[in-house]
Amino acid sequence: MFLELIATMFAGLAMAGVIMLVNRMTRGRLPKWAAPVGAGLAMIATTVSNEYSWFSRTADSLPAGLEIVQTVEKQSLYQPWTYVVPYVTRFAAFDRQSARENPQLPGQLLADLYFFGRWAQVQRIYVALDCQSQRRAIVSSGTVFGDDGSLSEVDWIAADAEDPLMSAACGGA
Repeated sequence: MFLELIATMFAGLAMAGVIMLVNRMTRGRLPKWAAPVGAGLAMIATTVSNEYSWFSRTADSLPAGLEIVQTVEKQSLYQPWTYVVPYVTRFAAFDRQSARENPQLPGQLLADLYFFGRWAQVQRIYVALDCQSQRRAIVSSGTVFGDDGSLSEVDWIAADAEDPLMSAACGGA
C-alpha cells in the first residue's frame, strides 16, 4: 500500500513536471491550472491502473499448484467506470499440492483454500471435499476425526455440478 502511494505521488509530480516543461517551451501559453490538473489526472490514472492490475499481478505471482477457483468483481457508485468494466478485488485459490486423500475413504480430500483480497492479508482455511457425494465442508478446531479418518461435527454443504472448487479438486487431479 505504501509503495502504491509513493508511485501515485511520483506520477503526479512527473506529470506536473512535464506540463511545466511544455509550458516553458511554449513560453507560458498553457493556463496556470494545467500543471495541478494534469498532476491530479495522472494520480487518478495511476490509482485506477493499480486497482485494475492488482489481480493479474497477484495471480501471476502465485506459486505452482495454486489454482484460482473464484473471483469477486467490484462495482461502486464512487467509481462509475466500474459499471462498464468491473475489477477483481478478491479471489479464492485451491492448493492442489496440499490435497490429501484418505485411502480408507476414497473420493474424500483434505486441502487448503486461500483467500486473497485487495488490501487484506491472505487467509487460509482447511476444507474437506467429498467428490463422490458432491459436498464440501470447512474443517475447524471443532471438527472430530474418526479412527478411519471420517469427519464428524462438520457442516457439509451440497455443491452443484458447476462448483469451481469441486471441479478443481475432483475433476482436475
